Amino acid sequence: MGWSSPLNTLVAGELVLEPQVALHAAEMFVVLSDPAIYEFENAPPESQPWLEQRFARLESRHSANGHELWLNWVIRLPSGALAGYVQATVSRDFVAYIAYELASRFWRKRIGSLAVGAVLAELGANYRVNTFVAILKSRNARSMGFLRHLGFIAEPPAGLPPREHAPDELAMYKVHVRDQNSG
Repeated sequence: MGWSSPLNTLVAGELVLEPQVALHAAEMFVVLSDPAIYEFENAPPESQPWLEQRFARLESRHSANGHELWLNWVIRLPSGALAGYVQATVSRDFVAYIAYELASRFWRKRIGSLAVGAVLAELGANYRVNTFVAILKSRNARSMGFLRHLGFIAEPPAGLPPREHAPDELAMYKVHVRDQNSG
């Protein structure tokens, strides 16, 4: 893994996951303005310019201290429209924190499974990630079911201390298993 390697465009079935850039902000502002996304936490972006500035900061692909990679993809549908994003914060110990947002009209259509699955595969193959972590609100049964479907569990893998989270949150984990021929 090159710690500063360029971010790959990913293909997942008919979906294309494009490296997120500031130019995506206008279209993503509409996607992320769906109030259903924020049932359990956070709020829609303040404005399109605010989102554009945030995306521009994330284009560096790493934290200011260089200890984390910030990898973000937007999900492009066959129609050309954007459905949401998948992001990963990768630490130097090869643990990736995963997050995702899809507009509610795209829930339960396999879009999230395909997109997040493609990112997990990319991180395992090209960034040497060995453990994935997702932090979610404990009462978010939809997201919990989605993560379980992807193979996440509530128990941290052996040797990994539980990740800190708020009392009303749950951490879920997935171990990346490399095959014998991979690095």
